[in-house]
Amino acid sequence: MVTLRFEEYTTDEQLDALAELADVIWHEFFPKIISDGQIDYMVEKFQTAAAMKQQIAEKGYHYFAVVLDEVPVGYYAVAKQPDGSLLLSKLYLRADMRHKGLSSMMFREVRKYARRQGIQLIWLTVNRNNTHAIEVYKHFGMRLLREEKFDIGGGYFMDDQIYGIMV
Repeated sequence: MVTLRFEEYTTDEQLDALAELADVIWHEFFPKIISDGQIDYMVEKFQTAAAMKQQIAEKGYHYFAVVLDEVPVGYYAVAKQPDGSLLLSKLYLRADMRHKGLSSMMFREVRKYARRQGIQLIWLTVNRNNTHAIEVYKHFGMRLLREEKFDIGGGYFMDDQIYGIMV
């Protein structure tokens, strides 16, 4: 029997596992959207265990693993913002887990989390060239709110669209 669960990851061991998974996912998915150099830079800056620990400690992030038969196959991260909204910072699945309905299940979990926290708006940033993810977010009912370009250092920028949905 297949078991699927969504589990908040907080320990060093768990965050190490998510960082390894993030490295795999980013390098299998993003080469068609951004350069290898930017992928490496962003993984190091945002997706290492140390970066995740810092986001948890300093920015109130919560990391959740998608665990299938005891193996993490994806993850998402959320952070309540000062304005009371919820930033959906990450929503990623391994390539072999895509197109199976898991992202919809993940998003339902995010919405449940937001409701439990009394949050009314969920929003995220997505690379404007990530057409697949944009179509997925639109399928979730999210709408384009605005476009922004963020300087992330190292000579790299995130040229993003911001999508949101009322809970």
